[in-house]
Amino acid sequence: MATRVAQRREQIYVDGEWLETESVLSVSDLADGGTFAQVAAADPAAAQTALKAAHEIKPELRQTTVVERAEWCETIADGLREREEELAEIIVREAGKPISSARGEVGQAAERFDRAAEEARNIVSKGEFREGSTDGHEGWQAIVKHEPIGAVLCITPYNYPLATTALQVAPALAAGNSVLLKPASKTPISAAILAEVIADVDGIPDGAFNFVPGEASEIGDILSGDDRINAIAMTGSSGAGKHVAGESGMVNLHMELGGNAPAIVFDDADLADVASNCAKGSFKYAGQRCSAVSRVLAHESVHDELVDLIDGQMDAWRAGNLFDEDTALGPLISEEQADWVETLVEDALDKGADLVRGGERRAPEGVPDELGNQFFEPTLLANVPRDARIIDEEQFGPVAVVTTFEDEDDAIDIANSSDLALDAAVFTNDHGRAMNVANRVDAGAVRINGAPSHGLGDIPFGGNKDSGIGREGLDASIHEMLRKKSIVL
Repeated sequence: MATRVAQRREQIYVDGEWLETESVLSVSDLADGGTFAQVAAADPAAAQTALKAAHEIKPELRQTTVVERAEWCETIADGLREREEELAEIIVREAGKPISSARGEVGQAAERFDRAAEEARNIVSKGEFREGSTDGHEGWQAIVKHEPIGAVLCITPYNYPLATTALQVAPALAAGNSVLLKPASKTPISAAILAEVIADVDGIPDGAFNFVPGEASEIGDILSGDDRINAIAMTGSSGAGKHVAGESGMVNLHMELGGNAPAIVFDDADLADVASNCAKGSFKYAGQRCSAVSRVLAHESVHDELVDLIDGQMDAWRAGNLFDEDTALGPLISEEQADWVETLVEDALDKGADLVRGGERRAPEGVPDELGNQFFEPTLLANVPRDARIIDEEQFGPVAVVTTFEDEDDAIDIANSSDLALDAAVFTNDHGRAMNVANRVDAGAVRINGAPSHGLGDIPFGGNKDSGIGREGLDASIHEMLRKKSIVL
């Protein structure tokens, strides 16, 4: 276990200055218990100052070149790599993520800044040339160029506190926008270190980046409802996303929200491979991922065999010391989240589901008593009835849910029954059926013969229905944070 560090205290960063505030956010230590850190909480006055700074710097940022901005992003990437071990420990403690996953997140965040620099060079440098082709416009010529959209409010989640933040901040800066970063209140410390890295980059004007952690009830509506904001990039729950959308005005909404990914398994699939993918998809980071496999829809002829194979995978998914390289699972982010998972599991069991394994709140040996209630055992439910809430609602917990379908049409009906439509997966050796089902499933992305994964953001991703607006990704996000201007000659 890493040596317990002295309690950290972080400041907000507004208009080029580090500031203290009267109130603070206390961040729990999910490795050792107690309070790990405190971060100054922006109040309404600080939020207004940040909005003013981000607004007033827009003209100056529009004059910067894509070469300059790409260099900023590459310098930020180097700064994150230099602080990899510190950031990895922070992610372990504030997010409850095993150390091996935390290190991977730091590397992914740095790579996203590097890749955003590449994509910005490619997108912004292209532009378009058009000629008039309709009556009355013969001979017209136009240059269509990209320019920054303005000020971007970035609202980031607790589950990937650095990697997802990078996926929003890097495209925004690379495109020439000012940024207001509002991190999740439970995990703001890794974002505070990112703010330190950005503050040390030569050439970034004061006001171009503002770090405003705080309670959503205090500053959320002030930030999202202000006319000086031109775009909102948000990753979070569907309920929170709907609220932000209701508060915002004429802005570009760029939202990746809740998920409830079905994995549809046909009788010709490689079941051993399916079991491995579904176990990882269900249990990685204790299921606290929007792209987690939330429900396995198995053809009725292979249900029992698949359940046995998933059960055989579960010994590898054990909770333990978060600083042990072999630990696969940690606690859930809060007792309230564990309460929610327990509620959904109990509902499924009450309605007739079979409990194959798990189902209890049980902490591994050596965990501080205060964290014990945040652990939920890796759980496998079989023969889950379709009216169970866990079939249609987002769980964000380490629960593999297996139900059955009769034929392709039945599978599509179950898959599309939820109001959430972010990701899905199809397992079959029939190429034609795979493509047909992928086209019929209502989801922003469908993975064939693999668990959903968003990776670095090379491929656009995002949700339909209540799962979001627009698409994220490195080039996709940059496009969302640019606007086109036609200059007619």
